[in-house]
Amino acid sequence: MTDFSTDDYTWMARALRLAERGLYTTDPNPRVGCVIVRDGNVVGTGWHARTGEPHAEIHALQAAGERARGATVYVSLEPCCHHGKTPPCSDALIQAGVTRVVAAMQDPNRKVAGQGLQQLQAAGIAVQSGLLEDEARRLNPGFIKRMRTGRPYVRNKLAMSLDGRTAMASGESKWITSEAARQDVHRLRARSSAVVTGVGTILADDPSLNVRLEGFERQPMRVVVDTHLSMPDTARMIKLPGRTLVMTCSDDAGAKERLEQAGAEVIVMPFCGNAVDMEGVLDTLGQLEVNEVLVETGATLSGAMLRQGLIDEMVIYLAPILMGDMARSLFHLPGIETMADRIALDILDIRAVGNDWRITAKTHLDSD
Repeated sequence: MTDFSTDDYTWMARALRLAERGLYTTDPNPRVGCVIVRDGNVVGTGWHARTGEPHAEIHALQAAGERARGATVYVSLEPCCHHGKTPPCSDALIQAGVTRVVAAMQDPNRKVAGQGLQQLQAAGIAVQSGLLEDEARRLNPGFIKRMRTGRPYVRNKLAMSLDGRTAMASGESKWITSEAARQDVHRLRARSSAVVTGVGTILADDPSLNVRLEGFERQPMRVVVDTHLSMPDTARMIKLPGRTLVMTCSDDAGAKERLEQAGAEVIVMPFCGNAVDMEGVLDTLGQLEVNEVLVETGATLSGAMLRQGLIDEMVIYLAPILMGDMARSLFHLPGIETMADRIALDILDIRAVGNDWRITAKTHLDSD
């Protein structure tokens, strides 16, 4: 295992904090931070802010200028070595005359995948990787999964009472959680590439599913799973800034035209049966460069995705209220009849959000 010094950890931790500044803006690119150190002093820092703009290494090199010569570069993701919307960062590092590059992790993009570090090493630069890799991976779960599998990382947001209920029997659900929890959900939306819901939620609540936080400009794509194309063209979200995508099994040309004229985009999914194939939905979103998906929907669609192993992470807001045994449950999971059928969870994090508790969990079900 590669040995790293205490200073190495310090500077890489700073690079990771810089990367976090792009949490809400870099999509569909990864969040990356960079710190350049010479003779124990930081001479340049940078982070990637938006796709098409200079990468973290370029910002840091510009800040360092001639002081980059002979310096060590700490970067949270392997420098790119291919021409995309910007030139290769590996070339810029070589030209700047740095002597050592430490990457938290290799780039999962097949166009890079270790080749950036190899190019640097071939140029006589000392390279190392794997420093604070787990922390670096947590910054970019969607980018990593899309590069590896072609599908985005899927979070399922849920809100429930202390007795595990999500809505009254009538469907009434506003509001289970506190204002603080609802603001926290907006931050989850802000970091997501797309928010996915079912048409039942549209028909019941007519939600906006947009980000309503001061200072946030980018809006995630809104995706509606609508088997029979029953979404009304008056739905609130269609008129809002950003893309609204309806994914359906229906070949009703009139309904499709009506929604498209209202401002939505409609994709008729292949191989449909009685419902839209959610694996196909995720494949399509991956092709659209969607990194992270936030699923905000009812018990039926959430339950179906859970049983198929399509949910990577659940974020559950638990409110200190009781709603009674006639209210609706968190997931619709037919077929679970014995303890042997139960679905086990790994709890990743529990913390207070206002008067509520936020539980972050993963399942033991296989997923991509």
